[in-house]
Amino acid sequence: MILWATAGVVTLGFLIVLEIAARRYGLPGPITNQVQEVILPPASGPLLYAGMALMMVVLTWRERFVALGIAVAIDIPFFLVRWALGEKLTFGNGALWVVLGYAVIAVTRRTGKERMLLLKGVGLGLLLVAGRKTGDAWLLITSKTRPTVLDQYVATADHALGNPSWLAGRIVRAAGPFGEHFLDFVYVQLAVAAVVVAAYQLRNVAGERRFPRHHLVRTFLVIGLLGPSIYMIFPVVGPVFAYGTGAFGTGGEQWAVANIWPDTLPGMTPGPMTYDGITPRNCMPSLHTAWATIIFIHSRKGPRALRYAGTFWLVATLSATLGFGYHYGVDLIAGVVFALTVEVAVRSLALGWDRSAIQLVAHGAAVFAALLVSYRYLAVDMATYPWIFGPLLLLAMTSVIYGYVRTTKRSAPKPTPSLHPEPQPEMV
Repeated sequence: MILWATAGVVTLGFLIVLEIAARRYGLPGPITNQVQEVILPPASGPLLYAGMALMMVVLTWRERFVALGIAVAIDIPFFLVRWALGEKLTFGNGALWVVLGYAVIAVTRRTGKERMLLLKGVGLGLLLVAGRKTGDAWLLITSKTRPTVLDQYVATADHALGNPSWLAGRIVRAAGPFGEHFLDFVYVQLAVAAVVVAAYQLRNVAGERRFPRHHLVRTFLVIGLLGPSIYMIFPVVGPVFAYGTGAFGTGGEQWAVANIWPDTLPGMTPGPMTYDGITPRNCMPSLHTAWATIIFIHSRKGPRALRYAGTFWLVATLSATLGFGYHYGVDLIAGVVFALTVEVAVRSLALGWDRSAIQLVAHGAAVFAALLVSYRYLAVDMATYPWIFGPLLLLAMTSVIYGYVRTTKRSAPKPTPSLHPEPQPEMV
């Protein structure tokens, strides 16, 4: 109880700080944006319904059907009014109303453990949505406070991997509109994919009346909280903005180094460059890669269909991040290392620390820091000697992956062997 209350206070304080910071730049913060979606058109209807789905893991099947029906019944008039007024046809207000309604029910109609369980479900759903709003506020802050970006260093370091974003960009362009729209859907709806995996992990909550000690949503939210702080340390806008704005209409043509993405490789003379005050500096590390990696990991213990879906979402997300020019190849490596390090730390907080977990978190943090330092200060060397630094980058990432596999296998609970008592002589 005390732990959950402390987490709630810290989260609320963090949201208030971001609200104040956003308002300093004349824009609403995460709290205001969330409150507005009670009535105004939501930014993402699927995300609101995904948050409601997380909340419903604590409900019975009958209550779930009732909640879904109420959400749809509320959304229909909202949708019709917007259609009549010629506004953007969005949905999701009903889902938010249902989640907030269950918060009221928890406080007024439930007691003891049942109240706490329902409040945990409501909190889980609202945290998923608040995470999106928090991320938007972070991105605004990065664009306003980091006028200088390090794209030229990262693009130069990316020569060590053969500049995969340039290759993927040409492939996506050759795939035509269908391929682009398909990858864009996968990229945008990543949180919905996370909810699908989380719903499977939390499928027994309603029956057992308790949450598992560790699940996907915990790591997913921590990544979203910690990742943007790295954006402030290592601001990068991405190849489509730094090298391809003219051809792709991103609005930063006058700020780009040159209009060469994805047809012509960049040069090897890096330096800091200024960019506009609008584009988020959200490239290093690739959090979409980190999140997709976590989805892949947590889908491994599910049924075959879920494992296939987790693999598909990882591959498709990596393809989209590179093919749309949002990230460089070295960002993806940093994203994988970041994800595995955070996953082990969050997992160990829930299940208990051991020596291998401590060593892996330290190793992952050291590798991540070394990657950032090398991208900044060894970029030219990495581009000059790609056959040395390319394998080294992959080896560094592989060492974290290998450590993660060993650590999680070692700490996984082992099934208790069934005991077969020896036959005892009978009394005669």
